[in-house]
Amino acid sequence: MTRLPRDTRVLATLLDNGPDFIALDEAAAEAGIVHVPLPLFFTPAQRLHALQAAGVDTLVTAEGVERLPFAPVPLPAGTSKITFTSGTTGTPKGVCLGADAMRAVADGLATATAGLGIARHLNVLPFAVLLENIAGVLAPRRQGVEVVSPSLADVGLTGSSAFDPARLHAAVLQHRADSLILLPQMLRAWVAYLGATGQRAPAGLKLVAVGGAPVGAALLQAAHAKGLPAMEGYGLSEAASVQTLNLPGDCRPGSVGRPLPHAQVRVAADGELWVAGSLFKGYLGGAAAAMDGAPSSPWWPTGDLGRIDADGHVHVEGRKTHLIITAFGRNVSPEWVETRLRSHPAVAQAVVFGEGQVMLSAVLWPTVAGGDLAAAVESANADLPDYARIGNWTVARAAFEPATGMATANGRPQRAAIHALHATDLQTNRRP
Repeated sequence: MTRLPRDTRVLATLLDNGPDFIALDEAAAEAGIVHVPLPLFFTPAQRLHALQAAGVDTLVTAEGVERLPFAPVPLPAGTSKITFTSGTTGTPKGVCLGADAMRAVADGLATATAGLGIARHLNVLPFAVLLENIAGVLAPRRQGVEVVSPSLADVGLTGSSAFDPARLHAAVLQHRADSLILLPQMLRAWVAYLGATGQRAPAGLKLVAVGGAPVGAALLQAAHAKGLPAMEGYGLSEAASVQTLNLPGDCRPGSVGRPLPHAQVRVAADGELWVAGSLFKGYLGGAAAAMDGAPSSPWWPTGDLGRIDADGHVHVEGRKTHLIITAFGRNVSPEWVETRLRSHPAVAQAVVFGEGQVMLSAVLWPTVAGGDLAAAVESANADLPDYARIGNWTVARAAFEPATGMATANGRPQRAAIHALHATDLQTNRRP
């Protein structure tokens, strides 16, 4: 195991998945050292920003331990871990988390999944992504579940978006995994792989948790048809990851499940979802998180619009800041329409625009060259009200990836960049 200098205060790790990361993560927590996990897919500029902003004094990479010259920075009291998320500008934002909040989420997940009989969890997402760090390491470790941690390449993941479902399928079979966590695009690729090869889900698989972006009922139903127990959940870094989760026997496709034991969810008057129960300490470089409510039950606005149905399932309907107001004054969440478009097998990625316009427009990236995007738009429009239908659309000039400048480091579309690149194309009136 890597030995850390005795005066380490803030530790950053830049490591592939594996036992070394887990050992360092747990050792830092035990010693009261603040841990800053850095994704391997961060650009050099993003890494430098994170290291300086957090005042990191020790960096561990595959090559060894390096001391850094950065000055200490003030941190919210009780900070145990700093997770960096990429905003729409691509500049990582540091979220300071306390040990109690992270344990609350881990224990809530453990309680909710205790009846599934999970004995072995396969780590698939990078440990520097908070979802895998909490739900894929801390939760199973506290529950006594075996954690299998191959390298990211061994489970088919390269960088932030290159994914080989055949390697994932082989890894699930090899390690006899009971559970794993995927992003929606990874689940889509796995379902397509199973269909193309005439295979079904590996026997014994009990839970495939899916989060990070909207999944859509159609993809979940396609996964279930192949025997994959795919269950959509929802969370955010400011609440130490997972807040809600569908479960086998209590799954409502199209929702993100019921709140987990540690979480509370409410809907504000304007439709925004607020959460309580496992909140962060504050943002790096900013004041402590300002909460609205009694000290014993603080609430945090998620920035997501949604509703809670009569049975307690939470439905996320898009980002508040992305809301489109059409020329006729109708409010449309682009994520709602984008999820419908991606439900068609021809569409890999979709971004919808339409602020102040009579009809919505879309930039589409096909799953394969020559895919029938017109049929995909027609299919989506058939299920949408008239004010939310796509009028103009165009084929994307490049995939929505960090390397093209069309996505943040964690895969979220750079809407302004996508619109700027395709503004002229969208003026062409292409009707399905």
